[in-house]
Amino acid sequence: MQFDLTIFDCDGVLVDSEVISCRAHADTLTRHGYPITSDQVFDRFLGRSMRKATLEIEAELGCRLPDDFHTQVYAEIFRLFAASLEATPHIVEALAAIALPVCVASSGPPEKISTSLNDVGLYGRFAPHIFSAVQVPNGKPAPDLFLFAAERTWTSPERCLVIEDSVAGVTGARAAGMTVLGYHGGSHCRPNTADMLRAAGAATTFDDMRQLPGLIGQIGAAALAG
Repeated sequence: MQFDLTIFDCDGVLVDSEVISCRAHADTLTRHGYPITSDQVFDRFLGRSMRKATLEIEAELGCRLPDDFHTQVYAEIFRLFAASLEATPHIVEALAAIALPVCVASSGPPEKISTSLNDVGLYGRFAPHIFSAVQVPNGKPAPDLFLFAAERTWTSPERCLVIEDSVAGVTGARAAGMTVLGYHGGSHCRPNTADMLRAAGAATTFDDMRQLPGLIGQIGAAALAG
C-alpha cells in the first residue's frame, strides 16, 4: 500500500460539529457588534483557525474584540456540544476497518478537539496523536499542521493520506505533498461541496464513511499500478 498514515480532520469529518460551531461563532460575534450569520461564518471561516478569523474580523472592525472572546465562543460551543454533538455516521465502523495508523490534525484548539472526541467516544482511538493548529505558526490552508503531524508520527508527507471536508484543509494538505480524500457527508455540506473539494485538489470525494476503507485500498492500489 502507498500510505503509512491516515490523517483525519476533526470537525465535520470525525464529528458532525460544523453547524454547531458556526452557529456559536456567529452568535458570539453578533453580540459583540459584528452582525453575521451562521452561513456567512461557514463561507468565510470553515476549516480555518479561530485565531486567524478573529484577526481578520478585528481588522475590519478597526478595534480588538474582548480578550476573552475565544473563551466566550468555546463556552457556547461546548454547551451546544453537550446537548447535541454526534459522531459522524459510520465513522466507528470505518475506523475499525482501517489498518493504517491514524491521527488527528484540526484547526481547533486542543480543548475543543479533546472535548468533541470525548463526547462521542473517539478520543482513545487517536490519543496521543492529536494535533492542533495552535502548535504551528500557520493554520490551514497553510501546510504547517499537516507537516507537523507527519513529523510527529515519523511519516514521510508523500505517504500520508488526509481526510478533509473543507477547501482550506484540502489546500493545506496538498501543499504539504499529501493525497487527500474529500468528505462531503456532513450536515453542513452543500450540493456543490464535492465539486469544491475536487477543485481544491482532492483525489476523490465521498459522502458515506462506509466507503472510506475501500477508497483507501483503491487509491493505494492505483498508485502502485501506476
